Amino acid sequence: MAKPPILTLTDISLSFGGNPVFDNLGMTVQESDRVCLVGRNGSGKSTLMKVIAGLIEPDSGDIFLRPGQKVGYMDQHPDLSSFKTLGDYARSEIDPIDFYKVDIIADGLKLNLEASPTTASGGERRRSALVKIMAEEPELMLLDEPTNHLDIEAIQWLEDELRQTKKAFILISHDRAFLRNLTRATLWVDRGKVRQNPKGFEAFEDWRDKTYDEEDQQRHKLNRLIKSEARWAVEGISARRKRNQGRVRRLMDLKDEKSGQIKRQGAAAMEFGDSPKSGKLIVDVNNVSKAYGDKNIVNDLSIKVTRGERIALVGPNGVGKTTVLNILTGSLSPDKGTVRLGVNLLSAIFDQNRSALNPGQTLWESLTEDKDLGVSGKNDQIMVRGKPKHVVGYLKEFLFDENQARGPISVLSGGEKARLLLSRIMARDSNLLVMDEPTNDLDVETLDLLQEILDGYDGTVLLVSHDRDFLDRVATTTLAFEGNGKVIPYAGGWSDYQAQRKLQNGDAIQSKNNKKKSQKNINHSITSKKNAVITFAQLDRLSKLPSLIERTETEITKLEEFLSQENLFTEHPEKFQKATDGLIERHEILSNLETEWIELESLNQES
Repeated sequence: MAKPPILTLTDISLSFGGNPVFDNLGMTVQESDRVCLVGRNGSGKSTLMKVIAGLIEPDSGDIFLRPGQKVGYMDQHPDLSSFKTLGDYARSEIDPIDFYKVDIIADGLKLNLEASPTTASGGERRRSALVKIMAEEPELMLLDEPTNHLDIEAIQWLEDELRQTKKAFILISHDRAFLRNLTRATLWVDRGKVRQNPKGFEAFEDWRDKTYDEEDQQRHKLNRLIKSEARWAVEGISARRKRNQGRVRRLMDLKDEKSGQIKRQGAAAMEFGDSPKSGKLIVDVNNVSKAYGDKNIVNDLSIKVTRGERIALVGPNGVGKTTVLNILTGSLSPDKGTVRLGVNLLSAIFDQNRSALNPGQTLWESLTEDKDLGVSGKNDQIMVRGKPKHVVGYLKEFLFDENQARGPISVLSGGEKARLLLSRIMARDSNLLVMDEPTNDLDVETLDLLQEILDGYDGTVLLVSHDRDFLDRVATTTLAFEGNGKVIPYAGGWSDYQAQRKLQNGDAIQSKNNKKKSQKNINHSITSKKNAVITFAQLDRLSKLPSLIERTETEITKLEEFLSQENLFTEHPEKFQKATDGLIERHEILSNLETEWIELESLNQES
């Protein structure tokens, strides 16, 4: 007999004045569901998450949670004021027997649990909330932008964890690759409706475009019908002195239907326009090295960047990508080597901390104030690549309304701040665009537009990003940070880089095996077995197994330490039993992982 849903929403409606956020929503969440929640910035995705979590009360409707089930919500802005460390917060609602889970998850997400909340960055605070919800293991996890401020290694670790979990989750993310790899159903928040599709994000864009096409066809038919009825109402019918009041009422109903339709939000009118061309050479880097104390950032890097290239810098957080970016732009000198910049360079910078935005200013002031030129923020006009435009009109091109124009930057969402920063950059001439994490908080449609704009940009782009799909769409060259100052250029984007790395590893393994084979006298039966060839997928799995084995061994050690406590069995028998069951389970997992490693390593040696 099938189990009832974990969660059921019936006829849920909510509005904050004006158009509804959503209306008459009905949905269920079953065990092991993997749902992506998508929609434009400001459409109500996070609001719906909070309604499901019980943090916002809907105007009407019912929410039923199956008894004994728990819903966990990852707070993007957690309240850490009463905790001394991020670890204290992450462990705050967890049984001490499960503290080891916090340590393991924090390690995977690269979070320092001993950090103080008062000095922690926004990204660290978010990660502490993510560690907390994953360690708590609720039956339904609500994850709002969990990949923001994670590097690619941590994103892939999180992806692996969520792929293996049996818990249900609903996921908001701008990372297409993350959504494609994990989700099996879609909720689309769009103009007060929550549309549902039993397919994952892979099918979303085709479904969205088909929905829009059908909507346009229906609107076209409605407009033709209104024109026809209006013509009849004006002309009347010859030989009839009174109009047919039923048709007049029908015309009014049709007009009401049209006026009640909520217009789709258009794409931001983002463009860079034509700017003075730089020289063909942008930067020539020769044998550059840089270190801070014992930390080697880059060692002996040589690269020549020419006009029109899109150079992506990828690697773990803290490895030194921003440092190398500053060296490439000439704002930081290397310890060794030379950096020669090209001529006629006009740089525009998009930094991940949005430091160019003053939270205390209004959007209006942010666009019109220029301290370097002695220009106050009181003007009505902004110069957009040499031509004056009214501030409100320009902001509307980036999907801001007049009320927002006079409001403070501090109340903007992350996506809105990104759009505002882009509006500032695009108002100025540039031929060298430096973008540090531009994709954070942008919705899918704006990411699509940004990619198209970068494709058409006639200047050069230096880009830092952890969004694998965006890297594939934009980058022509990838500078990969591979540890200990090793920074290597690869042709193409993220997938191209990965393919080249696997090919290099495969060649290295094959060369090593050939040397071994040349030293051995093998018989015919063994030779026939060695015809098997290890696949790239198996090589990838083989490379991950040692860390999985090490992690499982760590879990076993922590459980054994917990079980060694004096009087645990007599004073807390239920905890003793839970830990014992967990220890048995992890020993079995360890045995399976070791067997898998032996088999793959054997195949690797034989191929």
